[in-house]
Amino acid sequence: MPVESPCIKVPKKSGAKAIDLAAHLNLLNRDLRVSSEGEHLCVPLLNKPTGVDAEKIVTVLPESKITTRDFHKRSKYPPTAIDLAKELLPRNLIDFFPSSMDFVGDIAIVEVPSQLEVCKKTLGEIILRSHRKVRTVLAKAGAIGGARRLRRFELLAGQDGTETVHREHGCIYYLDVAKVYFSPRLSFEHNRVASQVVEGETVIDMFAGIGPFSILIAKKHAEVRVYAIDLNPEAVDYLKRNIIANHVQGKVLPIIGDAKEVVPSRLGKSADRVIMNLPERAVDFLSPACDALKPGGGIIHLYHFESGPNPIETAKKKLAETVERIGYKIENVLLARVVREVSPYRYQVVLDVGIAGHAIQG
Repeated sequence: MPVESPCIKVPKKSGAKAIDLAAHLNLLNRDLRVSSEGEHLCVPLLNKPTGVDAEKIVTVLPESKITTRDFHKRSKYPPTAIDLAKELLPRNLIDFFPSSMDFVGDIAIVEVPSQLEVCKKTLGEIILRSHRKVRTVLAKAGAIGGARRLRRFELLAGQDGTETVHREHGCIYYLDVAKVYFSPRLSFEHNRVASQVVEGETVIDMFAGIGPFSILIAKKHAEVRVYAIDLNPEAVDYLKRNIIANHVQGKVLPIIGDAKEVVPSRLGKSADRVIMNLPERAVDFLSPACDALKPGGGIIHLYHFESGPNPIETAKKKLAETVERIGYKIENVLLARVVREVSPYRYQVVLDVGIAGHAIQG
């Protein structure tokens, strides 16, 4: 049954700002649903603002109007994102609402379409309100770049902060999304690779980050040793913290440094299996990866970006040529699959390959 309430009426482009201001002034009526009137929104209030509160609203929202109207009570469960989008966004922009986003702990990370740039704060508010476990909404503000594979973010809604706790496959990971690389979209791969490891193996994780491959392997297997390498000192700090949090001390051994230097100097001919999750440049590290395998050979899990109509076949050819050039031989391709499409006609692929135990004599 509708309930009459005072409200702030504003253009939809100012909807998120009106909601934030009403909440800041302790005037927002959270029991009632924000209502839409054409290209305007009506934000329900607990009471009609007066004095300083009324002046603040006029100053921050000069296009606003204090009025009264009927509102529907908010349901017990949060509305869906698309329902809120229909309520808060102009009708011609609803089709551009992002169809997917990443959730890392209690942080939602979204790529804002250019069409929604003018109302990205409203987009953030929609995501925040439709996902109870989210406390912060961040927008991607650039591509992943640099040796540490970091990305810049812009706060859209919620609490200002980029540190969180992420849970995956029974493991707990502390991380800061602005200071370390982590992709929840690789969750399937983390579990797939960990499930292939055999008891007693030695594994080298050449680009370990905060440890999603290394730690899950150690959690799944009683007798295993994983050397987890990363160039980013902050990633290694979180890795060490996560090793303790997941009780895998002694099984996961963190190493800070460049894998091209660490492997030849410390880990040559020691591994049954090597994980190479650096799709931008993994092929450049194949020489130390092959040198890291035991004399009897072993398995390499290589992640790689490839474009074109046949990304898997192209990746296979490139891998075979590189392995042969550095003096080794591929015994078999155990698996080749597309992990995900990262942009139109550009894919992340994974190749699991068996490498022969001895270098080719030239």
